[in-house]
Amino acid sequence: MNETPLSTKDFYYDLPERLIAQTPAKNRDESRLMVLDRKTGSYRHKIFRDILDELHPGDVLVFNESKVIPARIYGTKISENSTVRVEFLLLKQMEEDVWEVLLHPGRRLKPGAAVSFGDGVLRADILETVEDGNRIVRFSYDRSRYKNLYEVLDEIGNMPLPPYITEKLEDRSRYQTVYAKHEGSAAAPTAGLHFTTALLEALRAKGVETVFVTLHVGLGTFRPVKVDNVEDHVMHAEFFSVSREAAETINRARSEGRRIIAVGTTSVRTLESAADENGILHAVQGDTRIFIYPGYRFRCVDALITNFHLPESTLLMLISALASRQTVMNAYAEAIREEYRFFSFGDAMLIQ
Repeated sequence: MNETPLSTKDFYYDLPERLIAQTPAKNRDESRLMVLDRKTGSYRHKIFRDILDELHPGDVLVFNESKVIPARIYGTKISENSTVRVEFLLLKQMEEDVWEVLLHPGRRLKPGAAVSFGDGVLRADILETVEDGNRIVRFSYDRSRYKNLYEVLDEIGNMPLPPYITEKLEDRSRYQTVYAKHEGSAAAPTAGLHFTTALLEALRAKGVETVFVTLHVGLGTFRPVKVDNVEDHVMHAEFFSVSREAAETINRARSEGRRIIAVGTTSVRTLESAADENGILHAVQGDTRIFIYPGYRFRCVDALITNFHLPESTLLMLISALASRQTVMNAYAEAIREEYRFFSFGDAMLIQ
Protein backbone atom coordinates (compact mmCIF):
# COMPACT_ATOMS: atom_id res chain seq x y z
CA MET A 1 0.00 0.00 0.00
CA ASN A 2 2.84 2.39 0.83
CA GLU A 3 6.10 2.88 -1.03
CA THR A 4 7.87 3.61 2.26
CA PRO A 5 6.88 1.07 4.92
CA LEU A 6 5.05 2.59 7.86
CA SER A 7 6.61 2.03 11.25
CA THR A 8 4.50 1.31 14.30
CA LYS A 9 6.48 4.08 16.01
CA ASP A 10 4.95 6.56 13.54
CA PHE A 11 1.73 6.21 15.53
CA TYR A 12 3.17 6.86 18.97
CA TYR A 13 2.15 9.84 21.08
CA ASP A 14 2.73 10.63 24.74
CA LEU A 15 -0.48 10.73 26.80
CA PRO A 16 -0.59 12.00 30.39
CA GLU A 17 -2.15 9.30 32.55
CA ARG A 18 -4.63 11.77 34.02
CA LEU A 19 -6.36 12.02 30.62
CA ILE A 20 -7.34 8.33 30.55
CA ALA A 21 -11.06 8.38 31.37
CA GLN A 22 -11.80 6.07 34.29
CA THR A 23 -15.56 6.62 34.37
CA PRO A 24 -18.17 7.56 31.78
CA ALA A 25 -19.47 11.12 31.47
CA LYS A 26 -22.42 11.82 33.79
CA ASN A 27 -24.71 11.90 30.76
CA ARG A 28 -23.79 10.01 27.58
CA ASP A 29 -24.22 12.95 25.20
CA GLU A 30 -22.34 15.46 27.37
CA SER A 31 -18.88 14.21 26.48
CA ARG A 32 -16.79 16.55 24.34
CA LEU A 33 -16.61 16.34 20.57
CA MET A 34 -13.77 17.41 18.31
CA VAL A 35 -14.90 18.02 14.73
CA LEU A 36 -11.97 17.38 12.38
CA ASP A 37 -11.96 18.45 8.74
CA ARG A 38 -9.81 15.79 7.11
CA LYS A 39 -9.16 17.88 4.01
CA THR A 40 -7.94 21.07 5.71
CA GLY A 41 -6.79 19.61 9.04
CA SER A 42 -8.80 22.23 10.95
CA TYR A 43 -10.77 21.32 14.05
CA ARG A 44 -13.56 22.71 16.21
CA HIS A 45 -14.50 21.93 19.82
CA LYS A 46 -18.08 21.05 20.71
CA ILE A 47 -20.26 18.93 23.01
CA PHE A 48 -21.32 15.54 21.67
CA ARG A 49 -25.03 16.33 21.44
CA ASP A 50 -24.02 19.11 19.00
CA ILE A 51 -23.49 16.28 16.49
CA LEU A 52 -27.05 17.16 15.55
CA ASP A 53 -25.74 20.39 13.97
CA GLU A 54 -22.97 18.60 12.07
CA LEU A 55 -25.16 16.02 10.33
CA HIS A 56 -27.50 16.75 7.43
CA PRO A 57 -30.82 15.35 6.21
CA GLY A 58 -30.04 12.33 4.04
CA ASP A 59 -26.84 11.41 5.89
CA VAL A 60 -26.70 7.74 6.86
CA LEU A 61 -25.33 6.82 10.29
CA VAL A 62 -24.15 3.21 10.53
CA PHE A 63 -24.08 1.67 14.01
CA ASN A 64 -22.65 -1.61 15.30
CA GLU A 65 -25.44 -3.16 17.37
CA SER A 66 -23.29 -5.88 18.90
CA LYS A 67 -23.92 -6.35 22.61
CA VAL A 68 -21.14 -6.78 25.16
CA ILE A 69 -21.47 -9.93 27.22
CA PRO A 70 -20.22 -10.23 30.83
CA ALA A 71 -17.31 -12.14 29.33
CA ARG A 72 -14.88 -12.16 32.28
CA ILE A 73 -15.45 -15.08 34.65
CA TYR A 74 -13.47 -16.43 37.60
CA GLY A 75 -13.27 -20.09 38.52
CA THR A 76 -11.22 -22.97 39.91
CA LYS A 77 -9.45 -25.82 38.13
CA ILE A 78 -11.15 -29.12 38.89
CA SER A 79 -8.37 -31.17 40.48
CA GLU A 80 -7.90 -33.53 43.40
CA ASN A 81 -4.38 -32.30 44.11
CA SER A 82 -4.58 -28.51 44.06
CA THR A 83 -6.80 -25.46 43.92
CA VAL A 84 -5.84 -23.17 41.07
CA ARG A 85 -7.79 -19.95 40.61
CA VAL A 86 -8.43 -19.18 36.93
CA GLU A 87 -9.67 -16.17 34.98
CA PHE A 88 -11.39 -16.63 31.60
CA LEU A 89 -12.18 -13.96 29.04
CA LEU A 90 -14.55 -15.21 26.35
CA LEU A 91 -13.35 -13.97 22.97
CA LYS A 92 -15.25 -15.67 20.17
CA GLN A 93 -18.06 -18.18 19.81
CA MET A 94 -17.03 -21.09 17.58
CA GLU A 95 -20.30 -23.02 17.84
CA GLU A 96 -22.99 -23.40 20.48
CA ASP A 97 -21.28 -23.46 23.90
CA VAL A 98 -17.82 -23.77 22.27
CA TRP A 99 -15.71 -20.63 22.60
CA GLU A 100 -12.19 -19.34 22.12
CA VAL A 101 -11.04 -17.90 25.45
CA LEU A 102 -8.09 -16.01 26.83
CA LEU A 103 -7.13 -17.40 30.21
CA HIS A 104 -4.83 -16.70 33.12
CA PRO A 105 -2.81 -18.48 34.30
CA GLY A 106 -2.66 -20.69 31.25
CA ARG A 107 0.26 -23.06 31.75
CA ARG A 108 -1.65 -25.52 33.97
CA LEU A 109 -4.71 -25.72 31.76
CA LYS A 110 -3.85 -28.18 29.03
CA PRO A 111 -6.40 -30.00 26.82
CA GLY A 112 -8.34 -32.40 29.03
CA ALA A 113 -8.39 -30.07 32.05
CA ALA A 114 -11.67 -28.69 33.41
CA VAL A 115 -12.65 -25.55 35.31
CA SER A 116 -15.64 -24.85 37.55
CA PHE A 117 -17.28 -21.42 37.81
CA GLY A 118 -19.92 -20.00 40.14
CA ASP A 119 -19.84 -22.84 42.66
CA GLY A 120 -20.47 -25.41 39.94
CA VAL A 121 -23.07 -23.47 37.97
CA LEU A 122 -20.78 -23.55 34.91
CA ARG A 123 -18.10 -26.00 33.77
CA ALA A 124 -15.50 -25.53 31.03
CA ASP A 125 -13.59 -28.42 29.44
CA ILE A 126 -10.38 -27.48 27.64
CA LEU A 127 -10.44 -28.89 24.09
CA GLU A 128 -7.33 -27.47 22.41
CA THR A 129 -4.68 -24.76 22.44
CA VAL A 130 -4.66 -22.23 19.59
CA GLU A 131 -2.60 -19.20 18.54
CA ASP A 132 -1.32 -16.83 21.25
CA GLY A 133 -1.91 -19.56 23.82
CA ASN A 134 -5.69 -19.11 23.80
CA ARG A 135 -7.87 -22.17 24.37
CA ILE A 136 -10.92 -23.63 22.72
CA VAL A 137 -13.31 -24.75 25.48
CA ARG A 138 -16.72 -26.35 25.73
CA PHE A 139 -19.07 -24.97 28.39
CA SER A 140 -21.74 -27.05 30.12
CA TYR A 141 -24.49 -26.02 32.54
CA ASP A 142 -27.95 -27.05 33.73
CA ARG A 143 -30.18 -26.62 30.68
CA SER A 144 -33.30 -27.04 32.77
CA ARG A 145 -32.28 -23.89 34.65
CA TYR A 146 -30.62 -21.78 31.94
CA LYS A 147 -31.82 -21.28 28.38
CA ASN A 148 -28.32 -20.59 27.08
CA LEU A 149 -24.79 -19.65 28.11
CA TYR A 150 -25.61 -15.93 28.05
CA GLU A 151 -28.08 -16.42 30.91
CA VAL A 152 -25.33 -18.09 32.95
CA LEU A 153 -22.93 -15.23 32.20
CA ASP A 154 -25.53 -12.65 33.22
CA GLU A 155 -25.56 -14.33 36.63
CA ILE A 156 -21.86 -14.98 37.26
CA GLY A 157 -19.93 -12.88 34.70
CA ASN A 158 -18.24 -9.49 34.89
CA MET A 159 -18.03 -6.76 32.25
CA PRO A 160 -14.65 -7.04 30.46
CA LEU A 161 -13.38 -3.51 31.03
CA PRO A 162 -9.99 -2.69 29.46
CA PRO A 163 -6.97 -2.92 31.79
CA TYR A 164 -6.40 0.84 31.73
CA ILE A 165 -9.74 1.34 33.52
CA THR A 166 -9.01 0.64 37.16
CA GLU A 167 -12.09 2.15 38.82
CA LYS A 168 -15.15 -0.02 39.42
CA LEU A 169 -18.04 0.48 36.99
CA GLU A 170 -21.09 1.15 39.14
CA ASP A 171 -23.65 0.83 36.34
CA ARG A 172 -23.00 -2.09 33.98
CA SER A 173 -25.25 -0.54 31.31
CA ARG A 174 -22.79 2.33 30.80
CA TYR A 175 -20.43 -0.07 28.99
CA GLN A 176 -23.25 -0.88 26.59
CA THR A 177 -24.79 1.18 23.79
CA VAL A 178 -28.48 2.04 24.14
CA TYR A 179 -29.18 0.14 20.90
CA ALA A 180 -27.12 -3.01 21.63
CA LYS A 181 -28.98 -6.07 20.38
CA HIS A 182 -26.89 -9.10 19.36
CA GLU A 183 -24.80 -10.66 22.14
CA GLY A 184 -21.21 -11.56 21.37
CA SER A 185 -18.68 -8.77 22.00
CA ALA A 186 -15.79 -8.97 24.45
CA ALA A 187 -15.45 -5.16 24.37
CA ALA A 188 -17.83 -2.31 23.68
CA PRO A 189 -17.99 -0.50 20.34
CA THR A 190 -17.25 2.63 22.33
CA ALA A 191 -18.06 5.39 19.82
CA GLY A 192 -21.70 4.42 20.21
CA LEU A 193 -21.66 4.96 23.98
CA HIS A 194 -22.22 8.71 23.43
CA PHE A 195 -25.65 8.28 21.85
CA THR A 196 -28.86 8.51 23.87
CA THR A 197 -32.29 7.36 22.75
CA ALA A 198 -33.42 11.01 22.66
CA LEU A 199 -30.46 12.01 20.48
CA LEU A 200 -31.17 9.18 18.05
CA GLU A 201 -34.80 10.29 17.82
CA ALA A 202 -33.71 13.90 17.20
CA LEU A 203 -31.35 12.78 14.42
CA ARG A 204 -34.10 10.76 12.73
CA ALA A 205 -36.51 13.69 13.04
CA LYS A 206 -33.91 15.82 11.21
CA GLY A 207 -33.86 13.33 8.34
CA VAL A 208 -30.69 11.40 9.23
CA GLU A 209 -31.10 7.70 8.43
CA THR A 210 -29.87 5.09 10.90
CA VAL A 211 -28.66 1.67 9.80
CA PHE A 212 -27.46 -1.20 11.98
CA VAL A 213 -24.79 -3.80 11.27
CA THR A 214 -22.99 -6.24 13.56
CA LEU A 215 -19.35 -6.92 14.35
CA HIS A 216 -18.61 -8.85 17.52
CA VAL A 217 -15.61 -7.09 18.99
CA GLY A 218 -12.83 -9.43 20.06
CA LEU A 219 -9.51 -8.52 21.59
CA GLY A 220 -7.90 -8.71 18.16
CA THR A 221 -9.00 -5.13 17.54
CA PHE A 222 -7.07 -4.02 20.62
CA ARG A 223 -4.07 -6.32 20.42
CA PRO A 224 -0.78 -4.41 20.60
CA VAL A 225 1.05 -4.16 17.31
CA LYS A 226 4.28 -6.03 18.07
CA VAL A 227 5.96 -5.67 14.69
CA ASP A 228 8.02 -2.70 13.52
CA ASN A 229 6.58 -2.70 10.01
CA VAL A 230 2.84 -1.97 10.18
CA GLU A 231 2.11 -4.10 7.12
CA ASP A 232 3.42 -7.21 8.91
CA HIS A 233 0.70 -7.07 11.58
CA VAL A 234 -2.03 -9.72 11.34
CA MET A 235 -5.51 -9.10 12.75
CA HIS A 236 -7.53 -11.71 14.60
CA ALA A 237 -10.75 -12.82 12.89
CA GLU A 238 -13.98 -11.26 14.13
CA PHE A 239 -17.53 -12.19 13.15
CA PHE A 240 -19.54 -9.58 11.22
CA SER A 241 -22.93 -9.42 9.56
CA VAL A 242 -24.66 -7.02 7.14
CA SER A 243 -28.35 -7.60 6.45
CA ARG A 244 -29.98 -7.23 3.03
CA GLU A 245 -31.99 -4.27 4.31
CA ALA A 246 -28.85 -2.48 5.56
CA ALA A 247 -27.01 -3.11 2.28
CA GLU A 248 -29.92 -1.83 0.20
CA THR A 249 -30.31 1.34 2.32
CA ILE A 250 -26.61 2.17 2.11
CA ASN A 251 -26.33 1.39 -1.61
CA ARG A 252 -29.33 3.61 -2.35
CA ALA A 253 -27.82 6.46 -0.34
CA ARG A 254 -24.47 6.11 -2.10
CA SER A 255 -26.13 6.13 -5.53
CA GLU A 256 -27.82 9.39 -4.53
CA GLY A 257 -24.54 10.95 -3.39
CA ARG A 258 -25.41 10.97 0.31
CA ARG A 259 -22.82 10.54 3.05
CA ILE A 260 -22.18 7.23 4.80
CA ILE A 261 -20.97 7.98 8.33
CA ALA A 262 -19.68 5.07 10.39
CA VAL A 263 -20.15 5.16 14.15
CA GLY A 264 -16.96 3.58 15.40
CA THR A 265 -14.04 1.77 13.82
CA THR A 266 -15.91 -1.55 14.07
CA SER A 267 -18.64 -0.17 11.81
CA VAL A 268 -15.93 0.95 9.37
CA ARG A 269 -14.38 -2.51 9.30
CA THR A 270 -17.79 -4.10 8.81
CA LEU A 271 -18.74 -1.86 5.88
CA GLU A 272 -15.35 -2.11 4.20
CA SER A 273 -15.39 -5.91 4.60
CA ALA A 274 -18.82 -6.17 2.95
CA ALA A 275 -18.19 -3.72 0.08
CA ASP A 276 -16.81 -4.77 -3.29
CA GLU A 277 -14.22 -2.90 -5.38
CA ASN A 278 -16.95 -0.63 -6.77
CA GLY A 279 -18.21 0.32 -3.32
CA ILE A 280 -21.36 -1.77 -3.59
CA LEU A 281 -22.32 -3.22 -0.23
CA HIS A 282 -23.44 -6.85 -0.10
CA ALA A 283 -25.56 -8.71 2.44
CA VAL A 284 -23.02 -11.04 3.99
CA GLN A 285 -21.88 -12.61 7.22
CA GLY A 286 -18.67 -14.32 8.20
CA ASP A 287 -15.27 -13.54 9.67
CA THR A 288 -13.13 -10.54 8.79
CA ARG A 289 -9.45 -9.86 9.37
CA ILE A 290 -9.47 -6.55 7.52
CA PHE A 291 -6.63 -4.26 8.62
CA ILE A 292 -6.99 -0.64 7.55
CA TYR A 293 -3.99 1.68 7.68
CA PRO A 294 -2.71 4.66 5.66
CA GLY A 295 -2.72 3.92 1.95
CA TYR A 296 -6.05 2.08 2.13
CA ARG A 297 -8.69 3.21 -0.40
CA PHE A 298 -12.08 3.42 1.29
CA ARG A 299 -14.89 1.81 -0.67
CA CYS A 300 -17.93 2.80 1.33
CA VAL A 301 -17.24 5.10 4.28
CA ASP A 302 -17.21 8.91 3.92
CA ALA A 303 -16.94 10.05 7.54
CA LEU A 304 -16.43 8.59 11.01
CA ILE A 305 -17.48 9.19 14.61
CA THR A 306 -14.88 7.69 16.91
CA ASN A 307 -13.15 7.94 20.28
CA PHE A 308 -9.50 8.81 20.98
CA HIS A 309 -7.41 5.65 20.67
CA LEU A 310 -4.30 4.15 22.24
CA PRO A 311 -0.86 5.01 20.85
CA GLU A 312 0.46 2.56 18.21
CA SER A 313 -2.95 0.82 17.98
CA THR A 314 -4.64 -0.54 14.86
CA LEU A 315 -7.53 1.82 15.63
CA LEU A 316 -5.27 4.87 15.44
CA MET A 317 -3.89 3.49 12.17
CA LEU A 318 -7.42 3.12 10.80
CA ILE A 319 -8.43 6.72 11.45
CA SER A 320 -5.07 7.83 10.03
CA ALA A 321 -6.13 6.14 6.80
CA LEU A 322 -9.31 8.21 6.63
CA ALA A 323 -7.52 11.45 7.43
CA SER A 324 -3.76 11.66 6.93
CA ARG A 325 -1.49 10.42 9.70
CA GLN A 326 -0.11 13.91 10.29
CA THR A 327 -3.60 15.42 10.42
CA VAL A 328 -4.65 12.89 13.04
CA MET A 329 -1.49 13.29 15.12
CA ASN A 330 -1.92 17.07 15.05
CA ALA A 331 -5.53 16.68 16.22
CA TYR A 332 -4.43 14.36 19.03
CA ALA A 333 -1.82 16.89 20.14
CA GLU A 334 -4.60 19.49 20.27
CA ALA A 335 -6.85 17.12 22.23
CA ILE A 336 -4.08 16.66 24.81
CA ARG A 337 -3.55 20.44 25.06
CA GLU A 338 -7.30 20.89 25.58
CA GLU A 339 -7.38 18.00 28.08
CA TYR A 340 -9.88 15.82 26.29
CA ARG A 341 -10.62 12.48 27.97
CA PHE A 342 -9.15 9.48 26.13
CA PHE A 343 -10.04 5.84 25.35
CA SER A 344 -13.21 3.82 26.06
CA PHE A 345 -15.02 6.19 28.44
CA GLY A 346 -13.46 9.28 26.89
CA ASP A 347 -14.51 11.98 24.46
CA ALA A 348 -15.31 11.71 20.76
CA MET A 349 -14.16 12.92 17.38
CA LEU A 350 -16.07 13.44 14.14
CA ILE A 351 -13.80 13.07 11.12
CA GLN A 352 -15.46 14.41 7.97
